[in-house]
Amino acid sequence: MIWTSQEWNDTPLTTNALAGRMGFAPSTISEAVKKLSERGLVTHRKYGSIDLTDQGRAAALQVVRRHRIIETFLVQHLGYGWDQVHDEAEILEHAVSDTLIERLSVLLGNPTRDPHGDAIPSTDGQVDRPPAVALDTVPVGGVYTVARVADTSPEVLRYLRDAAILLDVRIAVDRRNDAAGVMSVTVGEQSVELGITAAAAVWVAPARNE
Repeated sequence: MIWTSQEWNDTPLTTNALAGRMGFAPSTISEAVKKLSERGLVTHRKYGSIDLTDQGRAAALQVVRRHRIIETFLVQHLGYGWDQVHDEAEILEHAVSDTLIERLSVLLGNPTRDPHGDAIPSTDGQVDRPPAVALDTVPVGGVYTVARVADTSPEVLRYLRDAAILLDVRIAVDRRNDAAGVMSVTVGEQSVELGITAAAAVWVAPARNE
């Protein structure tokens, strides 16, 4: 959670912020962070930010790799939707062996991204993050390609799926109404009204000219 909280966000991570993300009391998170610090996995100064050490980053990326390979397998081979895989992967990532994970990776063709577009770390801890920005921050008039969709809300994922906003789809930004909190985009030939919350979950890169 510490690593993924900072994967797409440069804001320093505090115990209160981490508690909010995980749904625990700040005191519970503080105690857990203290234990991680004692094990040499994080650094944390009182009232300061939480940062992974090199050892902590390596441990985190190993779990992230497991999680995202399992998600990819569930979608590609077991028919799960991209809104259904997170909780399953949360359980399985701690139950399977390294050997199984690497065999799944080979079966999948050694994928470099998961069903939501997030990078799958390599076995040596390299992460090839796509150069993307949140859709709610881009100017009107641009044409973009969906590079990633945040997986924090199954409801938003289902909404975006129903609107055909999927990985690698081209999106043209037509209008933006900050007062109403909506954006109007064109997906294929379809005009779609997106709330800013949904738009913030979509990460895009400039579309290449074809």
